[in-house]
Amino acid sequence: MKHGDFTHVEIPADDAGRAKRFYGELFNWQFLDLPDYPDYHMFTTAVGEEGAGGAIGLRKDMASEKLLAYVKVDSIDATVDRLPEVGGSVKTPKGEVPGQGWYAVILDSEGNELALWESLPGG
Repeated sequence: MKHGDFTHVEIPADDAGRAKRFYGELFNWQFLDLPDYPDYHMFTTAVGEEGAGGAIGLRKDMASEKLLAYVKVDSIDATVDRLPEVGGSVKTPKGEVPGQGWYAVILDSEGNELALWESLPGG
């Protein structure tokens, strides 16, 4: 994936089992449950690892209140530095997902939330 590609979609759910059943049966998404994140259920779409995947997470706990799309960036710091000149702002500062990379949540020029994702080098 390259800078600017959608990489992850986070779907909030009040009942993760119900949501997994819905998306699994409707779109044939495959799920992977990680032991360290019991309320966060990773999925891949039909395109597999080459395309955007995502997760269903417990609303307000492991996921935000609303659907959140992640965009891959080469550098969160450089991207965030450009926000004022293009009319955006930071909602959630850069945070780490240990062993995977970093994220931040921004507001676009229209007030929409969008997450940035920077993988660890080589990831």
